[in-house]
Amino acid sequence: MRAFLPVLLAAVALMRSVAWASPVVAPPLPEIPAASVAVVAAALAKAPDQGLSAPGNGQLRDALLTYARAQHGQRLPGVSFPADWAVRPASYDPTPGFAAAVSNDRLASWLADLPPPDPRYKALVRGYGRYRAIAARGGWPSLPKFTGPTLGETGPQIAALRARLVVEDPAVAVTSGSLFDAALQVAVKRAQARYGLEEDGRIGAATLAALNMPVSERLAQIRANLERWRWSPRDLPARRVEVNTADARLEFFDPPGPPLSMRAIVGRADKATPMFADHMTAVVFNPPWNVPPSIAAKEIWPKIRRDPGYMSRHHFVVRPGGRLQQLPGPDCALGQIKFDLGNAFGVYLHDTPVRSLFARDRRALSHGCMRLEDPTNLARRILAGDPDWPAMKIESTLIATDTVRAPLKVTLPVLVVYRTAFVDDHDQLQFRSDVYGWDGKLAALMARAGQAL
Repeated sequence: MRAFLPVLLAAVALMRSVAWASPVVAPPLPEIPAASVAVVAAALAKAPDQGLSAPGNGQLRDALLTYARAQHGQRLPGVSFPADWAVRPASYDPTPGFAAAVSNDRLASWLADLPPPDPRYKALVRGYGRYRAIAARGGWPSLPKFTGPTLGETGPQIAALRARLVVEDPAVAVTSGSLFDAALQVAVKRAQARYGLEEDGRIGAATLAALNMPVSERLAQIRANLERWRWSPRDLPARRVEVNTADARLEFFDPPGPPLSMRAIVGRADKATPMFADHMTAVVFNPPWNVPPSIAAKEIWPKIRRDPGYMSRHHFVVRPGGRLQQLPGPDCALGQIKFDLGNAFGVYLHDTPVRSLFARDRRALSHGCMRLEDPTNLARRILAGDPDWPAMKIESTLIATDTVRAPLKVTLPVLVVYRTAFVDDHDQLQFRSDVYGWDGKLAALMARAGQAL
């Protein structure tokens, strides 16, 4: 018996080590209570209302968990996200919340809380419903190319224009259908505003292309934006800066007052401004421009070699290490104000001496940084309440030429997004050109992942 004792003790020790090393087995998930089956089935049946696929005919609980993951942006694998899509959904496991909801008889409220809570998402869902209804009625007619029109012009093309506009804009009068009158010209301007185009009341190439985009493509555009909403942070702070690069516009939210809104210039198609979340750390007055090496090599140095006086006229100097820098002043590419960010892309917000570009309706013109229409007002609003930076000090600092950095006592959240479809403050669905091609890219990535968009 003693001969077997060491073997027995070793076996006991092995069993204990295996027991300690074994993973903790999660309790089995509860089933959906019979009283809640109809509620869950009804919610899943409405998934297409938010641009999501209707669940299959499998087990209802599995379909519900799949739906919950989709509402938290989990349809596209994280490895599929391009590097410049840095606004990404947080990891999410629906099973603990589901189990707790069943246990506490709160399944209906848990379901209701799954979509993004932002009112702008809900408004876009309503807009999606309106355009699905348009599609169900057959969409809209395609317009032939024509010049003008001019006030008082009549003809079948005017009647076709009126019939096209009334589909999206019920305010268009259906009487006197073949006459291009002042009311119809105003309706054309409303359509141009809806597409972010110059409001000249004429049917140019850009306006014709926007009017002739099929309703199916508009629905796909809205679905892409609903999906990106599901990636966004759910706890956006009340005081923040948001930039929509597709609209080339910045908004500063600072309750209780209304947001400060201004035009921006964003990265051009081959130098796209990335989507990212960041924090503003300081306002820099009279900043120098440390020219990125790629811009220096491709753009600045060739100008200097062609024109020996270019460097001194535009106040460029060479710093130790060969870095090219433009000194503060009226010609500086950063203007008078820069807003420091800390992202890995090296992208920030700044002023510009070239003001005329803000008049353009399409403003994807930069190397990736975001130029602002009214940076002085933004700086005043951001620094308001800071005893170190009263309004008079800001003005005197801007008049001077010294570089002065004003650190923010509390960093300011900044969110840079890409929304080609959104609802404005007047509950009007707005569309913008997919200048970066990211709507189409998202659709392709989703299809590769076996998901419909």
